[in-house]
Amino acid sequence: MITEYSRPAVGVGAIILRGDKVLCGLRKGKHGDGCWQFPGGHLEYGESVEGCARREVLEETGLTLTNTRIGPFTNDVFESEGKHYVTLFVIGEAEGEPQAMEPDKCTEWRWVSWVNMPEPLFLPIVHLLEQGYHPFK
Repeated sequence: MITEYSRPAVGVGAIILRGDKVLCGLRKGKHGDGCWQFPGGHLEYGESVEGCARREVLEETGLTLTNTRIGPFTNDVFESEGKHYVTLFVIGEAEGEPQAMEPDKCTEWRWVSWVNMPEPLFLPIVHLLEQGYHPFK
């Protein structure tokens, strides 16, 4: 429910690159169910953006995020859910294979081509594509 005190939340997404692929997971649950996403979550009080990305990647995939740099951002209004996020992206790398560490939130992780990502995509990724962002250019 949107009130006069509603404010956008800050989300952090990790764009994990490996060769010419990026890591995407299939969301499960109320918010974005059935959409493909990057690992990520909410920025916690006092946490750095890169620290949040590292924490979320480890919690969700079991991978350690390395070689990070700050990336783009998106402004994401989920009208049907009454949610508004500003999503900050961190770009990085990770060794090993991802595991579905939170199977109640994500059913699987896949390395996919940026130009041929599975659909439907989570709104922040849709907005990245609309902005023309491409991590390999």
